[in-house]
Amino acid sequence: MSDATSNANAIDAPTPEKGLAAADAKGPVLAADGTPLRKSLRRALRAQKLRALMLIAPLLIFVLITFIAPILDMLFRSVENQIVSDTLPRTAQVLPEWDSASGEPPSEAVYEAFYYDLFAAVEARQHTRLGQRLNYENTGMSSLFRGTGRDLDDFREAQVEYIEDFAPEWEEAEFWVSFMGGEGGEALLDSRRDVVLALMDESQRGPIGTLWCATFAACEPAPGSIDIGYTPSAEVAELLPRTAEAYADFALITVLEEEDAIAEEEPWEAVYVALAQDLAETPEAELAAFSGPQAQALVDLKAGLADVETQSFRDFFEEADDDWLMIGPWRTIQTYLPDYTTGYFLNAADMQKTPDGPEFRPENERIYGLLLQRTMFLSLTITFSCILLGYPVAYLLSNLPMRTANLLMILVLLPFWTSLLVRTSAWKVMLQQQGVINDVLVWLGLVGDGSRLVMINNQFGTIVAMTHILLPFMILPMYSVMSTIPPSYVRAAKSLGATNWTTFWRVYFPQSVPGIGAGSILVFILSIGYYITPEIVGGTTGTFISNRIAYHISSSLNWGLAAALGSILLIVVLVLYWAYDKIVGIDNVKLGG
Repeated sequence: MSDATSNANAIDAPTPEKGLAAADAKGPVLAADGTPLRKSLRRALRAQKLRALMLIAPLLIFVLITFIAPILDMLFRSVENQIVSDTLPRTAQVLPEWDSASGEPPSEAVYEAFYYDLFAAVEARQHTRLGQRLNYENTGMSSLFRGTGRDLDDFREAQVEYIEDFAPEWEEAEFWVSFMGGEGGEALLDSRRDVVLALMDESQRGPIGTLWCATFAACEPAPGSIDIGYTPSAEVAELLPRTAEAYADFALITVLEEEDAIAEEEPWEAVYVALAQDLAETPEAELAAFSGPQAQALVDLKAGLADVETQSFRDFFEEADDDWLMIGPWRTIQTYLPDYTTGYFLNAADMQKTPDGPEFRPENERIYGLLLQRTMFLSLTITFSCILLGYPVAYLLSNLPMRTANLLMILVLLPFWTSLLVRTSAWKVMLQQQGVINDVLVWLGLVGDGSRLVMINNQFGTIVAMTHILLPFMILPMYSVMSTIPPSYVRAAKSLGATNWTTFWRVYFPQSVPGIGAGSILVFILSIGYYITPEIVGGTTGTFISNRIAYHISSSLNWGLAAALGSILLIVVLVLYWAYDKIVGIDNVKLGG
C-alpha cells in the first residue's frame, strides 16, 4: 500500500476532504440552518461523544468509587502520619529543637507543651489512638499514654484548689464564659478550632476523605458554621495567652465532642494550671491595667499563688512514669512528628526509621521479606500445578462432541456452586493425619499407622487446597482458546507425515499458548492475594503475606502497615505483569475468538 492511500489529500481522485477544501476556497459551506458546515459537524461530533460518555458514566463512577478510590486511599494511608502532629500540635513546634543525640531528656518547654496537648487529647478521647500508633514503632508507648492520661488531673492540684477556693465564682461555668469572652479574639478561636477539628476528626485526612466528605456531607461541618457559645476576648488573649488557648480548647471539645454547653461545665484543670502560669509570668502592673471587672482579683490571685507549692512539668511526668525521662519515647515522637512518613514502608521491608536514618531490624524480627518470598513461590507453584492439571482437561473438553463437553463442563463449574469456606474445610478434613487420605493410605498398606503423612498446616496443604479452588480459572480460558483451534490444522500436519507428538508440539500447542497465558495471569493474581484458604490449611509455614495484611487490618489495626504491604504487593504484581508483557506479549493473551 502506497503512502497516497493513507493521506486523503494525496489521492488524485475526488474525495470529500478535497470537496470541502475547494468549497471553502470559494466560500464557507453552509448547513441547512445556515451554520458553517465544519462548525455544524464539530458540534454534532461533540454531541455524539457526550452521549457516549453519558452512557458509560454510571459504570465509570461505580469503578471510580469501588475500585480506584480504595486503591488511592490505600496508597495514601501507607505514608499518612498526621495523627501525631494533629494530636500534639504544641509539642510538634518545640520538640524538633531537641537534640536526641545529646542523651538528655527534652527541656521544660517540651514537657509543658506536651502537658497541654495530652490533656486536650485525653478529653477528646484520642490519646489512646496516638499511643497505639506510636506503639507500632516502640513497644510500651500505648500503656505509657494510657497511664499518664489518668494522672493529668492531679498536676499542680494545690494551685487548682487555691483558685477554686479563691472566690465562689471561680468555680462557676457562667463566670468563666463572661470572664474569657469579649470581642476581637476570633483569630484565636479559628486557629484553635482548626487544631481541635484535626485532633477529633480523622475522616477528612487525605484526598479520598476530603472527596468523601464533600460528596456525601458525612463529616464535621465547616469550621465557620460552628457556634460554641462565646467569642474570646482579645484583651484576655493578650494578657493570659495560655489560659485563652486552654479555655478555647475546653470550649470546642465540650461542644463538639461531649455535645454540652460551656455555660454548664466547669473548665478543665488545665485551664486553672494555665491561669496560674500566666499570672506568675505577667507583671502586676499589666494585671492592674486590665480593663475587665476582675483586674484586682487577678492581682490578688497572683499574690496568693506565689505562696502555693508548685511542681515542674518534667517532675510531674517523671512522677507519672519515669519512662518520660528516657530518650526512647521522645525519640519516637520526634521521629514520627512529620505529617508523612516512610516508616510503614520501611517496616514492610523489615527495616525501621531511626533519627540516624533507616536500618534493618534484628534478624529475629524480619518476617515480611520471608513472607513475600513464600507468597511468590507458592503462587507460582500453584499456577504451574493448575497448568499441569488443567491443560489435559481443557484439551479433552475442546476435542469432545459439544453435547458431551457441555456435560463435563458442569463438573468443572460445580465448585463455583459450593462455598469457598466449605471447600477449604473439606480439604482440612481430608488432609489431616486422621483424615480420609491418610486412612486410605494406611488401609492400602502404603503408609504405616504410626507414620501418617503430615499434609495439613504446611505449604503442601496450601498448594493442594488452592490448586483445587483455582483450577477452574485455568481451565476456562484454556478451553475457550482451544475450542477455536481448527481441527483441520492437526489433520493437515498428520497428512504431511508428522507424528502425534510433533503435531501437538509444533502445531496445536503454540496456538493454545494464549489460553495458558490468560489462565496463568488470572490464577497467579488471584492466588497472590488469597488469605482465607492459607489461614485455614497453611499453618505457620503455608500462609501468605495477604494473611499478615488481614491481621493488621482486623486485629492489630495497624492500617498504615497493612496499606504499605498492600502497596508493595500491588507494585510486585504490576512489575511481573510488565515483565510478562515484555517476554511473552500481552497481545498474545486471549480468551478465545
